[in-house]
Amino acid sequence: MALTKETKEAIIKKYAKPENNVGSPEVQIALLTKEIEILTEHAKKFPQDNSSKRGLISKVNQRRSLSQYLMRTNSQSYEQLIASLGLRK
Repeated sequence: MALTKETKEAIIKKYAKPENNVGSPEVQIALLTKEIEILTEHAKKFPQDNSSKRGLISKVNQRRSLSQYLMRTNSQSYEQLIASLGLRK
């Protein structure tokens, strides 16, 4: 259910502006998006797994908070990130 090391490194490499900036909101949002996709598939397969649903909701809320922060601080980067991840506004 967790992201593999290779997947995580690929996402970080794609979205990190300077190579070492792995804590930027863009990287965090991209990682959360991938984790949300994985948990969504799990929730569809196991509809009674309430603890995973709770984790999914927590990750969605965290991504929303980071997205709002990025929109406030750097709207151009926010627009590019949303477009590349395929999320709607």
